[in-house]
Amino acid sequence: MNAVARAIRSIDHDGLLATLEELVAIQSLGGKPGEIEIQERVASRLDSWGCDVDAWEIDMAALATHPAFSAELDRARGLGVVGSIGVGGRSLILNGHTDVVPAGDHANWTHDPWRATVAHGRVYGRGTVDMKGGLVCGLFAIKAIIDAGISLAGRVSLQSVIGEEDGGTGTLASVLRGHTGDGAIIMEPTGLAIAPVQAGCFNFRVIVPGKAAHGAIRYEGVDPIEKFIPIYEAILEFERTRNTGPHHELFQTYPAPYPIAVGTIRAGVWASTVAEQLTFEGRYGIVPGEDLDHARNQFEDVVRNAAAGDPWLRDNPPSVSWWGGQFEPAITAADHDVVTMTSQALAEAAGRPAELRGMPFGADMRLLVNEGSTPTVMFGPGDVRVAHYADEYVPIDDLSICTETLIRTILEFCGVENADGSAG
Repeated sequence: MNAVARAIRSIDHDGLLATLEELVAIQSLGGKPGEIEIQERVASRLDSWGCDVDAWEIDMAALATHPAFSAELDRARGLGVVGSIGVGGRSLILNGHTDVVPAGDHANWTHDPWRATVAHGRVYGRGTVDMKGGLVCGLFAIKAIIDAGISLAGRVSLQSVIGEEDGGTGTLASVLRGHTGDGAIIMEPTGLAIAPVQAGCFNFRVIVPGKAAHGAIRYEGVDPIEKFIPIYEAILEFERTRNTGPHHELFQTYPAPYPIAVGTIRAGVWASTVAEQLTFEGRYGIVPGEDLDHARNQFEDVVRNAAAGDPWLRDNPPSVSWWGGQFEPAITAADHDVVTMTSQALAEAAGRPAELRGMPFGADMRLLVNEGSTPTVMFGPGDVRVAHYADEYVPIDDLSICTETLIRTILEFCGVENADGSAG
């Protein structure tokens, strides 16, 4: 039996599901104690399997000074975890984040969001698809190689990272610590497509000034809610313009691959008072390869031009600032080994040709590619469409296919050491 067959036969499917259940139960919200607890749990698991584990306290103050740093949440502590097997040779990184977004109103969930529930061939729970499911695939791919007694000619490392949801704290810290490689796979939910290109997104905040007045004489004030409407309409038209015309070939299936979404609106302090200002925040989709400063300037021009048509806003212009997550785009050449080998591995594991597709969401790919000079793809179980809201789930079949694909890719990319110590 060859190494690939031995490793696949050694996949601990029950252990994988049990570990996913264990991790879902940890409320690993960004900046909260659970974000540390889950990292400690992953580090302990890797250590118990005999991996070379690097677990370190992230110097948050020093990290915040790096030009690529961005975060929406304050963190008193951060824990980095990287577990590896093999030495020398070609190196492959598996990257997965442990932080999750809040569960929202539990009444909207069919199942307890903090308890993994198996039903209808799926595992339900917060973080199952984004992306604890992908993380455990990486963990158990490495465990299967260890359990099969296979020695790699190269090295594979699993980066378990924090802070992806709000800017990439953990991956940036791992890259700066020296954890880079010849290739990387981020197990984000891609629906088992191979993604060598990631669109970017920048968080923005716009403050629209108003003038407070008693509600009984509202006509003596200036309502910023009213002033917001033409600005928002201009942004929607700008979104249509940016998403019209030819796109990158791997984004052709998306009706709007670079969306602009306003996620929060806040105005006023009292029901019977005209608000003195309105603040709205959102995310601005960035096209792979476009000039980033130009992209920001275009957005600011849209707001400025919309305001110029209103006498009040002309004299009291809205302010635009860029805050929180600033996810640059990233591209890996389609003919790089990490793309072709993962594609071939998926074809063998799933029994169908691999699909290459661009991902429209911001992720840590840009940190590995742009800061770590590590060619990277995103590939993982489940559909991002079911992330971030009630009844999030990952298909169990996807977990199995992803784990087998990762095993095949690791063995091909890193190589297997023969009994005489040579690579084979």
